[in-house]
Amino acid sequence: MSRLRATWLFLVAIAPQPVFGQDPSLAQLQQAVAGHNVTAIRVLGRPVLPKLVQLYETSRDDGFKARIAQTLYDLGWESQEAKRALMKDVLTLNQDLRLQVQWALGRVSSDQDVVDTLLANMRTDPNPLFRDKAACALANDQIHLSERQKVRLFGALIEALHDDKYDVRHIALSALQIHTGQTKGFDPGASWADREQKIKLWQNWLAQYKAGL
Repeated sequence: MSRLRATWLFLVAIAPQPVFGQDPSLAQLQQAVAGHNVTAIRVLGRPVLPKLVQLYETSRDDGFKARIAQTLYDLGWESQEAKRALMKDVLTLNQDLRLQVQWALGRVSSDQDVVDTLLANMRTDPNPLFRDKAACALANDQIHLSERQKVRLFGALIEALHDDKYDVRHIALSALQIHTGQTKGFDPGASWADREQKIKLWQNWLAQYKAGL
């Protein structure tokens, strides 16, 4: 952690925290988001989500929108409203906002179009950073998926091991390893024949995994 970020976190920690009732004004909620006071927001419960979405959709400040996305990530509450708002920025070129949106989406929704969009970002986005962080979102942040939805995700990650781009093969394998604790000996830099052989091991594993559900 940089000294500058450590200082910022300290200042946030010691700053006066907003106190409000169960129906805070948008201004009060904005203050809580700006101060990253997730605890106070969480106490309000899920009824606060429409106001968070309203703040997100009416803000013209990408930095503040990124902070709201981070708050939604930390809350981890499913919300179709939040998903719809975040999906509008899933291809934004603003780096901080894009990363926060990609990470938050799986923590507000288990919808398949969220997973599919992140998979597309992982494989085809022109920016390697966005590809990498989409893979991180697929690996760590799909907290609401059912077991059968995970089968589909694993299948798509295994398919990505065929990708022509080395970095895509690498991050797809990393996501699989995080989910399963396995690599099946797959080396993203190995020859095509070796990679195909290891992919067959992954495909056999997935068939057995699916059969065991």
